[in-house]
Amino acid sequence: MIARFFSFLILLYALGFILFGVTLGRPAKPDVRTDAVVVLTGGAGRIEQAMEVLADGLTSRVLISGTDPSVTKKDLIELLGGKAQLIRCCVDLGTESVDTRSNAEEAQRWLKKHKYKSVRLITSDWHMRRAAYEFSHVLDGKYVLVRDAVRTEPGFGILFAEYNKYLLRRLSVWVDM
Repeated sequence: MIARFFSFLILLYALGFILFGVTLGRPAKPDVRTDAVVVLTGGAGRIEQAMEVLADGLTSRVLISGTDPSVTKKDLIELLGGKAQLIRCCVDLGTESVDTRSNAEEAQRWLKKHKYKSVRLITSDWHMRRAAYEFSHVLDGKYVLVRDAVRTEPGFGILFAEYNKYLLRRLSVWVDM
């Protein structure tokens, strides 16, 4: 009986992993407008996608959450090869967060400070499910959350690690840790 139960759990885990791998986050529809954008650092193309959304007039302000404290707006202008005016006026560098949960907490304080009602979350496709879960949990339905994933080609290791982080985070919220 115990062997059957554990076999069932392993099968459920494997099927969940397969489903996780084939249903990665997707980019938002191109014409979706939000008050603000929060982009999480740590992956290629994320900041560039946020700057495109800003340049296209689909948002008024961007928070780059998880920025190293030594990074400046001047560094960002050099990295992106211009867009100085947009960066100076409309980009905030968030240096308080160190992980996905603290990204959501930092973003919540920033959204409240600016009195925004809607936010576009930009991160990698493989990270979107956990990031959106964290943001939904912290924002508690007070903001419209639009998911905007940057397409990548993650390997097995990245997907496996992210799936386990996602499951563990869901479990920790469920048991109220």
